Amino acid sequence: MPEKIDFKKTLDSYRAQRGEFRFLDVPVMRYLMVDGHGDPNSSQLFTDALEAIYPIAYKLKFASKVDLGRDYVVPPLEALWWADDASVFTTERDKSQWNWTVMLMVPEWITDEMFGAAMVKAGAKNRPVRLDDVRLETLDEGHCVQTLHYGSYDEEGPTLHEMHSRIIPEHGFRMGGIHHEIYFSDFRRVEPSKLRTILRQPVVSN
Repeated sequence: MPEKIDFKKTLDSYRAQRGEFRFLDVPVMRYLMVDGHGDPNSSQLFTDALEAIYPIAYKLKFASKVDLGRDYVVPPLEALWWADDASVFTTERDKSQWNWTVMLMVPEWITDEMFGAAMVKAGAKNRPVRLDDVRLETLDEGHCVQTLHYGSYDEEGPTLHEMHSRIIPEHGFRMGGIHHEIYFSDFRRVEPSKLRTILRQPVVSN
């Protein structure tokens, strides 16, 4: 049996500690992605996006194990979040104004052909509503700062405010990309106070 790789343990970009703002260079990675807009707690688009992206991720994992002898744990759910007014994240938390891209990382050895085959298989039975919206895309974030947040997503505001207003400028940077979150906890099974989430912000030099 091939050894199963757990990217949460092997990739430095999945490492973060509570109370520590760490700067790092994030490698270029490939993701399954689906876009949307609106409150993730009430948006059917968000639910449909998750129901489309996960079947493809698991079919790719299976194909990798069977065809290539390379098994791995499907990485954690991730998402990019942005809005015309950044205050809707740090102070107002007006989720109706949020734009998002939900993502699942795929290993570098996953080919476009494997992705195409997984799409076909995912649509063969009980076809997800947003299957055609799923794409395989490269993300190059470069230099970033990140920290680990414990607790409810709605309590991220003060940490993000500190990151944006103090940490980034004090180190001679400014925000240079889209806010990125990595979810180590399943929000459907873990109580809000115990959620573990990496908060990441790409930066550029002033």
